[in-house]
Amino acid sequence: MTDPAQLIRCGQNVIDIEQSAVSKLKDKVNQDFVKACQLILSCKGRVVVIGMGKSGHIGNKIAATLASTGTPSFFVHPGEASHGDLGMITEADVVLALSNSGETSELTSILPVIKRKGIPLISMTGNAKSTLASAATANLDTSVEKEACPMNLAPTASTTVSLVMGDALAVALLDAKGFTEDDFALSHPGGSLGRRLLLKVEDIMHKDKDIPIVKQDTPISDALLEISEKRLGMTCVVDDSGKLVGIYTDGDLRRTLEMDVNFKTTPISHVMTAGGKTIGANKLAAEALQIMETSAINALIITDKDHRPTGALNMHDLLKAGVV
Repeated sequence: MTDPAQLIRCGQNVIDIEQSAVSKLKDKVNQDFVKACQLILSCKGRVVVIGMGKSGHIGNKIAATLASTGTPSFFVHPGEASHGDLGMITEADVVLALSNSGETSELTSILPVIKRKGIPLISMTGNAKSTLASAATANLDTSVEKEACPMNLAPTASTTVSLVMGDALAVALLDAKGFTEDDFALSHPGGSLGRRLLLKVEDIMHKDKDIPIVKQDTPISDALLEISEKRLGMTCVVDDSGKLVGIYTDGDLRRTLEMDVNFKTTPISHVMTAGGKTIGANKLAAEALQIMETSAINALIITDKDHRPTGALNMHDLLKAGVV
């Protein structure tokens, strides 16, 4: 029968071993790391990542991370490279090759072609004296004292360290290039992150006849009809020139009900919230969300440079657009 305590001990031991391996990796981010970054930063083409087996799986992830953080990159399987896919690699590219031993035959067999084409080679190995490391312009040391596997055979700590080194490389390049949130969003337009970073207020706001607006001398009862008809839980209040002077919301209505006022004769200006929170149409929807959350409000008015309402939106609009 399986011993639960032993399972827990084994799992924790793996974490301890891999955590120790990663902590020692910091000292290996050295001048070779700088040289690798410089090679990639000066690259006119793409970073071509190659690796076999488990190293290939890690390489695939590194290529994806590089590509999504501003460094054009793709993965090539070394087995396929020997059968035609080497044609995908050009003299303008940089090759990043992963192999823990540095002697993987599928990699070493294509080294002569890479060298003949004069393509810069960065290696990521656990053996600095290996064939792969010796052929590289820069070698990223990902050696580990031992694998987390009790037989010291299955790639575990070594693949974790390679993954972390790949992330370190990608983020260092990101920082050097001045990669921004907008740049990141352009690589992720389909996800919620892309929507948060690319979507603008003008893309989701209610405009024209859908904007709830009343003048400041409008009776409360008529203002309530406007709120009900436009279904945004609020109405803008403007002066005779059309400039925003306040806002009246469902929350204001609750407070008005506690007052001794005549809804048919009292003008909305007597019970409105003066001013009101506003935002420009060209601002990011994420900024609108921040204003609402910070101010604990559910609606926002969009105004032009003359402080005239050009749109309106509420929290439901942001939820519907996937910004929240």
